Amino acid sequence: MENFIVSARKYRPATFMSVVGQSALTATLKNAIKNNHLAHAYLFCGPRGVGKTTCARIFAKTINCAHLTEDFEACNECESCRAFNEQRSYNIHELDAASNNSVDDIRTLIDQVRIPPQIGHYSVYIIDEVHMLSASAFNAFLKTLEEPPAHAIFILATTEKHKILPTILSRCQIYDFNRISVNDTVEHLRHVAQKEGITADAQALNVIAQKADGGMRDALSIFDQVVSFCGNNITYQAVIQNLNVLDYDYYFRLTDMFLENKVKDALLIFNEILSKGFDAHNFVGGLSAHLRDVLMCKDTETVQLLEVADSVKQSYTTQAQRCPTDFLYAALAIINDCDLNFRLSRNKRLLTELTLIRLSQLTDKKKNELSEEDILPPIELIPEMHLGQPVVTQVSPAPTRQPVPNKPTAAAPATPTAKPVNKNMLSTPPPISISITKPFVQQEKTVVHTTTKVSTTEKQDNPFSADSLEKAWKHFANEVIPEKTHAKNIMLNNLPSIEDKHKLKLVLDQILQENSINEILSELLAFLRHNLMNDFIKLEIIVDITKENTKVMSPQDKFSKMAESNPALLRLKKEFGLEID
Repeated sequence: MENFIVSARKYRPATFMSVVGQSALTATLKNAIKNNHLAHAYLFCGPRGVGKTTCARIFAKTINCAHLTEDFEACNECESCRAFNEQRSYNIHELDAASNNSVDDIRTLIDQVRIPPQIGHYSVYIIDEVHMLSASAFNAFLKTLEEPPAHAIFILATTEKHKILPTILSRCQIYDFNRISVNDTVEHLRHVAQKEGITADAQALNVIAQKADGGMRDALSIFDQVVSFCGNNITYQAVIQNLNVLDYDYYFRLTDMFLENKVKDALLIFNEILSKGFDAHNFVGGLSAHLRDVLMCKDTETVQLLEVADSVKQSYTTQAQRCPTDFLYAALAIINDCDLNFRLSRNKRLLTELTLIRLSQLTDKKKNELSEEDILPPIELIPEMHLGQPVVTQVSPAPTRQPVPNKPTAAAPATPTAKPVNKNMLSTPPPISISITKPFVQQEKTVVHTTTKVSTTEKQDNPFSADSLEKAWKHFANEVIPEKTHAKNIMLNNLPSIEDKHKLKLVLDQILQENSINEILSELLAFLRHNLMNDFIKLEIIVDITKENTKVMSPQDKFSKMAESNPALLRLKKEFGLEID
């Protein structure tokens, strides 16, 4: 039985031409070899599995080749190439920085750099996962990296460039490797399948490429896994079953349910998806990606943005013709809100189901368009009644409908003419009257011309004294405010001063006191304006944190302050021999 070699190693590129998805970088490296413009240090960075270490090995092999081809590729025939292919070359040294990241490891490497190559022109040192080196190891490596011997070339490879010191970056030529596109991955997988004698659906290979997320090594590993499951015939259904990927068909069916306003069917499909073990959050992400792809297919120029098989792309184009653009915009906004709120939601299934219900009602005209008879006219507010003044209010009813008579109350009499308000019994302002009428639509113009008529009087602007202000202030605190509120004590302990004819000033010593007064401020102003017969009174609240009672006092200071108002405390302390802690 032959030893199995995984596809990622068996089909590892051996020339620049066979590297997938990095044509710009490989062309740059070949031109550097062609023009003999070789740098002493390179930094290859990019995602995992895109060919960083592979390109480093090919580059090291090519610059030591004795007989380059016309395309400046390694010949694979000279002694240097054969030694490299047989893994016995002494010109190429690989160091794993993840496990050799100390200063001693770097010092050993520096000592080794001094030895010239036995065969070839250059000694190439490939340091993989270089970001794992410690800060002291980086610092020990700086001088050698900046001025190495003429025969030494360093190639650093990393997936996290941001973790490398800027002093290292400035000494290297930086090559950023890209993620391999889905199409390039599918083509390479098809090539591998043909070499292995395996038949594979294009749609199945596309799913593998999307699952790999731009990494060729991951794609080949998934390919080997699927081959172990399916055998020599890779089908789409077998791939999605083995990789636990949600079928495209679910999203197409759900979109059809949204367009047909079938809430029940959409919820049943979602329940079927959950019963197969799929996560609701992944479902929401997949549905948003599906609707985005449908939107891209609305225009022939943006269809190329889809990274799916041609058969699936045709299904997207067909469904895009049936979906209104406004529906797709609104659906994407709803799905995006669900995605943002998913982590914070305690009932994630309910959140997803409510989202599906909203999507199913986007095109339902019966739900989204109210009839004219169902639309209520705007609420008509009668202007605020002036406190202490009798107001005569007349309301004209709708011509075709008898209004419901209001029940008589103490604050709002049932008779058209209101009696004068007793000032002693008035503590809070009366409620604002609201008139809500639902007339027929065809008579809307009549309603506009027969709005509520209110006869108002001129506002009062009478002067008041400090005594009358104090009486009204304390009366409001004692009679109007409930007993257990903090505002009562605050008002009794703090009196306002008269700044001018209309302005009152209240100085407090804590922000919490200001908040308590603000809670009753509207009622307080209404009461003062009514009782002082001045409708222009304003109250300015100032928090003065420098007042004496806000200072932090010691226990002895507190006792002295209390003894000033109650001398009996001094006698109590003296008789019992008490100490102030």
